[in-house]
Amino acid sequence: MNIKQRTEELYPQLVRIRRELHQHPEPGFKEHWTSAYICGLLDEWGISYEFPVADTGIVAMIQGEKPGSGNTVALRADMDALPLTEDIARPFCSLHPGHMHACGHDAHVAIALGTARILMESRSEWSGCVKFFFQPAEETTGGALPMVEAGCMESPHVDYVTGLHVMPTHETGEIEIRYGDLNASSDEIHIKVHGKSCHGAYPDTGVDAIVMAAAVINSLQVLVSRCISPLDNGVLTIGTICGGTAGNIVAGEVEMTGTLRTTDRMVRQNIIDTMTRMVKCTCQAMGGNGEVTVTPGYAALINTDQVVDVLVETASDIIGEEHIHWKKCPSMGVEDFSFFLDKAKGVFYHLGCASRRKKITAPLHSQDFDMDETCLKLGVEMQTRLALRLLEREVN
Repeated sequence: MNIKQRTEELYPQLVRIRRELHQHPEPGFKEHWTSAYICGLLDEWGISYEFPVADTGIVAMIQGEKPGSGNTVALRADMDALPLTEDIARPFCSLHPGHMHACGHDAHVAIALGTARILMESRSEWSGCVKFFFQPAEETTGGALPMVEAGCMESPHVDYVTGLHVMPTHETGEIEIRYGDLNASSDEIHIKVHGKSCHGAYPDTGVDAIVMAAAVINSLQVLVSRCISPLDNGVLTIGTICGGTAGNIVAGEVEMTGTLRTTDRMVRQNIIDTMTRMVKCTCQAMGGNGEVTVTPGYAALINTDQVVDVLVETASDIIGEEHIHWKKCPSMGVEDFSFFLDKAKGVFYHLGCASRRKKITAPLHSQDFDMDETCLKLGVEMQTRLALRLLEREVN
C-alpha cells in the first residue's frame, strides 16, 4: 500500500473525526461519548477491541496476516479534555460548556484511528500484532497505569509502544524528539508542622507552628541547589500553606502542600529522604515536630534510545532530517505515557501543529489553542510507518 497516498485520501475524514471529537470534549474517566464514537468507527472498519478497559478506555487490536512471527507494537492516544470554556464564535467549537480540547487529544485520537484504518487495510502485507490504547484521564489522575494494571500490555505481550503529542511550539511538518528523559516524574508533597498553641501576647508559653513552617520552607529552598548534583534535574515547589485561627493566637499547627519533579529515580528518592529529614530536624530544633507524606504521581518518561533511532530513521524518510528538532532539556511537566514505557521499550515524541502563516501559535492548555489540521496527515504517516518498522525490527 502507498501509505502517503492513502493518508491523503483519508485526510478529509481525519479532519471530520477531529472536529466531531473537538465538539464533544469530556473530562477524565467520563469520556463516554468519545468511547462510543471510537467504538462505532472500529465496528465500521471491522477492527476488534476490548471495552471498557479502566472505566472508559479501549484496547483495539489488529493481527497481521502475512506469514511470519512479527512483534507486537502498541500505539497510544489519550482522549480526555480540559476544564476550559471555548469561544462559541469559533468554528466547530465545544458543545459542552466548561470543557475544551485545549491539549490536542482530539487530534491524537484522530491520528490513531487513521493509523488503525490503514494498518487494517494493509494487514495482508505485515506480520505481528498492533494494539491501540485509547486512554482516559491523562490530564487528571492518569489513565495509563489503570490500563496497564488491567492487562493492556499483555495477551499478547507488547514489545514496543509509541505515542505522540501535538506541539504548537513547532510548525506543521516538523517533529521534536529527545533521547532518554523527556518528562519528569511527579510527587504530591504534604507537610504537617505541629507546635503548641497559646495566647499571642505570651508566645514563650507555646511553640509557634507558623515560625517553624517558615523555617521549614527556607530550609527546603536549598535542597535542590545543595543536596543534588547541578547536573541532575529537580524542582520542589511549596504551593499552599494553611495554619492559625486568629491574629492574637500562636498557631499550633500548619499544613503545606507542594509538588516534586525529577527525571531520575535515585534523585527522586534522595530528595524525598533529605526533605523528610530536614522537616523533622528543623521542627525538633524549635521544640515541635513535623512530618512529610509523599503521594507518588506519574513516573518519569524515559525514551528508549534504540527506538528513538528507529523514529529518526522513519522521520528522515518522510520529512527529512532538517525538519527533526532535538529537545535540549527534558520538560519538568509530566506525561503518564511513562507507565507504558515501564513495561516495554518505546518512544514518545512531539508533532508540530503550528502555522505562523495562518496565525495558529497559541499554547497548549489555553482557551485560544488551535492547530493546523494538516499535522494529522504527518501524524498518521509517522505512526503507521513507525509501527511497520517496529513490527519487524529487533531493537537491542
